[in-house]
Amino acid sequence: MTATERAAVGPVDVADLPALRRRVAAVLVTSQILGGLGIATGVALAAVLAKEVSGTESLSGLAPTATVAGTALLSVPLASLMTARGRRAGLVLAYLIGALGAAVVVVAAAVESFPLLLVGMAAFGAASAANLQARFAAADLAEPSTRARAISNVVWATTIGAVIGPNLAAPAGHSVSALGIPKASGAFVWAAGVFLVSAVVVAVLLRPDPLLTARALDPDTDTTKASGGLRAGVAAVAASGRARLALATLVIAHTAMVSIMSMTPVDLGHHGASIDLIGLVISGHIAGMYAFSPVMGRLADRLGRLSVIGLCVGLLAVSALLAGTAGGNHAQTAAGLFLLGLGWSAGLVSGSALLTDSVPPAARAAAQGLSDLTMNAAAGVGGAVAGLVVARASYGWLNLAAALLLLPLAALALFGRGARAAEPTA
Repeated sequence: MTATERAAVGPVDVADLPALRRRVAAVLVTSQILGGLGIATGVALAAVLAKEVSGTESLSGLAPTATVAGTALLSVPLASLMTARGRRAGLVLAYLIGALGAAVVVVAAAVESFPLLLVGMAAFGAASAANLQARFAAADLAEPSTRARAISNVVWATTIGAVIGPNLAAPAGHSVSALGIPKASGAFVWAAGVFLVSAVVVAVLLRPDPLLTARALDPDTDTTKASGGLRAGVAAVAASGRARLALATLVIAHTAMVSIMSMTPVDLGHHGASIDLIGLVISGHIAGMYAFSPVMGRLADRLGRLSVIGLCVGLLAVSALLAGTAGGNHAQTAAGLFLLGLGWSAGLVSGSALLTDSVPPAARAAAQGLSDLTMNAAAGVGGAVAGLVVARASYGWLNLAAALLLLPLAALALFGRGARAAEPTA
């Protein structure tokens, strides 16, 4: 902890920690709800707007892909900033970049420039990077025995934005109808405003900074030579078997989830499902992803990180079996997608907690940035490959391929004796 960092944090009293934890959690949950609203509102119409601007449906998938790429690429620079300046600086900058990206998307829609639209969507992904990093900010001041619960509470807050956001797309479109720009761009006008509010909330209320405060409370932490870059993150993860298991959990669970989820609407359509039914199935999937994350957090703290990683593998395997063999049984597909979201939640919460447990405080932001980079990059590739698998083989084969991805993770979880040593005691 440098003198400059200590001055930024101010005097830290251990007796004030419970109140500070509650304050940090409240701010992060608020920003997560707002950020989730903006992200879900924009993502709901990204492909539609891309089709209108490009003039072809074949390019519409590039808009959400650009968002995922932006989220991945910005994760490490944001982690570097957080290492140097704390969580507040990184989160504020990410929301501001997201707001700028949303504004660029609106301009691109107005001038009908598809390349500019992709640039804006990539910058828009910074808001997703902020929402992902918020879960780690919640863990900074948490006790090891409650760290997974702290993470899960922030993840849960995404449920509100994910559910309400798409329903705001229509009124957002009507709000810009008099401006002579595509209605689909209205969602991004609203998203820009929401991201700006998120940035203000974090800048004003996330004080003192949770990461810098955690360092101040640990006199043995020396951050004078700390780096939040990619190399530092790789070194921190490579030095710990537990961290490698955590990273593998995050990457594999996220890739399997995105690959199956992205092609499920296509498969449902092939079997005669209506748009309304497809929406219900995806809503159930989103509920599985976020609504039950506090349960996963409690299980990870009470039973251990490895046990919930094992639960993640089991849930994802069963979901692939159900979805991959459903055919025209829409109820079975819906059950599979719900379990897919539930398994992802188990993996995200337990993997994030184990990663935070397993690296030194000075290297945490770097390792966490690396995790978000790799999981989003892998999911982007997985989503692209999923379309090819379904086109050349079938949706069933896609689910089998996703299930096979789980085998190395299952082996690591079963034989990760080193990871078990890091389990916090409840």
